[in-house]
Order: sequence, then C-alpha cells, then structure tokens
Amino acid sequence: MRLSTPMLSAALGLGLTAAALGTVPAAAAQAPEPASTTSVASLAGAGYNGSGEEAKANEAFFEAVLKSVAEKRAANPTSAAAVTVVYNASAAPSFATQIARSTSIWNSSVTNVKLQAGTSGASFTYREGNDSRGSYASTDGHGRGYIFLDYAQNQQYDSTRVTAHETGHVLGLPDHYSGPCSELMSGGGPGTSCTNSIPNSAERSRVNQLWANGLAKALAKVNQD
Repeated sequence: MRLSTPMLSAALGLGLTAAALGTVPAAAAQAPEPASTTSVASLAGAGYNGSGEEAKANEAFFEAVLKSVAEKRAANPTSAAAVTVVYNASAAPSFATQIARSTSIWNSSVTNVKLQAGTSGASFTYREGNDSRGSYASTDGHGRGYIFLDYAQNQQYDSTRVTAHETGHVLGLPDHYSGPCSELMSGGGPGTSCTNSIPNSAERSRVNQLWANGLAKALAKVNQD
C-alpha cells in the first residue's frame, strides 16, 4: 500500500490504538533494502493507479512461491488435494495477530491451497518496519520472497486488510485499485474507511483455479528438469 508524502504524514499523525492495529515498537526497525534483482509490489494508497512494473512484480512473487512449493511437492509426493504454502512470521512479531487473521481468512476462503506457519522450509516470510513505499510483496524470482508490513501505513489503513491483501499476491492475485471495498485486491483504492479483509467470490475462485492449473504446470516442469 504505497502512500504519497501527504498521506504518509497523515498516517503518522493518526495515533490509532494499539489494540485495533497491533502494537508498534517505540524504536521502529528500518525496512531491509531489496537486492537489485528484487521485484516489489505494493498495496497502493488512494489515488495510486498501479503500473506495469507493479503487475510484473505481483506475478513474479506468485511464480516464485509456486515454483518453491512445486519443488517441495515433487520431492515429497502426496495425494492431498490442497497444497501447503509454509510462511515464517518470526520477523514480524508486531503483526502476529493480523498475520494469523489473514491466514485464517484465506484458509477458510479457498480449497486448493492452504497457508501454514513454520520456521523451516518456508516459501516466504513476513517482515516489519518503516518504509516510504508502504507495505509490499517482494521477491528475487528464485523462490525467496517476503511481505513487508509498514508501521505507519498499518496505522492509517485497516491492518488485517493490508496483510490479507499482500498475502493475496503470494496466492497469485493482481492489484485492482479501481475496485470496490468488497474486493480485497482493490487495496487502498476505496480509502481508509474500507476495512474489508475477505476476498470476494471471484477472487476466491481465481486463487483455486491458479493453484489447480498453475501447480500442475509447475510440477510438470520440475519433473522434466
């Protein structure tokens, strides 16, 4: 969720309660600088319309996670219909509640893929800190990626919505900032009053489709290599 400078200043002055959005450490950590090969996709603030670069970053993140999961599944075949994507949230302790809520939302919304917390073999991680870009999903395209949750932005926008939106990129959904509040991937487009953190029926269907067809293709490629 990228913010313009005025919006970022407003976010810093809101002072929303920790109970609503999670406790923000007094000395906030700085965001890690992505490597030069990193693609970044952010949840845009109101007024930001996205770009071709953002769309490519979203797709790159999904493909990296899909490849990582396919390689693990090929090494340990299972008859389970749903695939499990493991994430590590240890680097984002302030957002433990929001990450747990986001995981629960997605796991109850889709059937072909499930999110699971873990510290070993994770396909992506969550991180926290301060970044002028806001919250974003980042990947180097080689099966290693992370979701960065920005403190200031999560004070201005509904924190669970921000987390669930960024997690949507992991599952293959692109941004659609012009959509209504009922559409999770509309991100910050509907404004700060939007608190919906649940994907709509079209988004749920798309994720199920991606993880049925996309994983099959990824597995076929892995088995050929």
